[in-house]
Amino acid sequence: MMISGKDYEEFLGLRPLNVQIALPGSRCALVSGRDIAAVAREWGAIVMAANIRNPLSALGILQAARDADSFVMLELAKSEARYCGVNFANLPRFAEWFSAGLCDGVVFALHMDHYAVKSAADRDEALSSIPDAIRMGWTSVAIDASHNPDYRNLMFTRDVALCIPPFTGLEVEVGEIRGSGVLSTVEEASYFIGGLNSWGVFPDFLAISNGSKHGTYDASAGESEGIDLERTREIAEAISPYECVIAQHGISGTPLDKVGRFRQYGIHKGNVGTLWQNIVFGLEMDPASGNAAIENGSYVKRTDRGVPPDLWADMVAYADSRGWSRSSGDYKNLNLPFHHRIMSLPQSVRDRIVEDTREWASRFFDAFNSRGTGTAVIERILSMGDHNASPVRRVIADRSLFGPAEAPDARGGAGSDGRDYSD
Repeated sequence: MMISGKDYEEFLGLRPLNVQIALPGSRCALVSGRDIAAVAREWGAIVMAANIRNPLSALGILQAARDADSFVMLELAKSEARYCGVNFANLPRFAEWFSAGLCDGVVFALHMDHYAVKSAADRDEALSSIPDAIRMGWTSVAIDASHNPDYRNLMFTRDVALCIPPFTGLEVEVGEIRGSGVLSTVEEASYFIGGLNSWGVFPDFLAISNGSKHGTYDASAGESEGIDLERTREIAEAISPYECVIAQHGISGTPLDKVGRFRQYGIHKGNVGTLWQNIVFGLEMDPASGNAAIENGSYVKRTDRGVPPDLWADMVAYADSRGWSRSSGDYKNLNLPFHHRIMSLPQSVRDRIVEDTREWASRFFDAFNSRGTGTAVIERILSMGDHNASPVRRVIADRSLFGPAEAPDARGGAGSDGRDYSD
């Protein structure tokens, strides 16, 4: 980082007010997702958004971000907060602690990923729980009402977004992320982002269904990554007048050479989640993509990586007792019951988890062209001279064109299939 001590002192007073209030005395470079989004667009870079299911992942990622002078988002989905030892209350504290251990200066945002709003009751709960999290230091939010028909998605997203401070980063979603061949359309994206703009809601990122999935691709069953970059480009071009760019979900399992081309297609945020869990668990992974290997219907455990074999045996036995397939996404639910045992492992084991995480994060920063963006974010904030990162945008869409009759699925559509694809 090339920021002088004097400039860094000035920067600390320009962090979002919620950060300054929630973390008094902290010198961490926790910034608004708005500032990171702006630099990502300006630099033609992608911000890595890492889902943190174990605190050791956050430490390794922040170490890599420091070494690369890269911005990064530490994120947690609403659903993840229910089955991990990490939650919306403690991740800001972990991040503050790890940042201090690295002498601060690592530029990051805290992003509430996939805050699912499937009903009016979910909407009403979000109106209190999201502001509560922002008061604890979260600086970016992803509202996910994509499970709903188009007009209801628009209205639920609008209602929640208007209750979030405008200085907070904002991501929204159209089309459930279900896997290969399931694609959001340009019409859906244009209706959704245009409709939000007509109400004065200005998202930084749009998550779309472009063929990715969350979790592991089971190559033994013929499953493979299927991100459609041409459809992604079409949607990115359609929403560009609104200064909104694409957030790519489900990157774990995608070859890094393909990841390196994402920014050419309008993608400026990349979510990586399951890969970090694979590292903690110590699974055999494809070195080109991080996808977990599956043989004979089971994940393959490496004895020299991640948790030790005896702990892994207990984890597998726990999963078996609940009837979970040994190659299923249900293994994510092992994070909470084994959280304290993982965090109590010998220092040498925790160190190897952190080091493997750091190495993978460094590879992503290279692929995402994000080296040097940490300093760029601080310089941007200093040049703005204001702790409020509300975007300079304007309403350009006619609200009358975004009613229920104009919704792309107004004449009937597939809709949600009732399954949860949020992590």
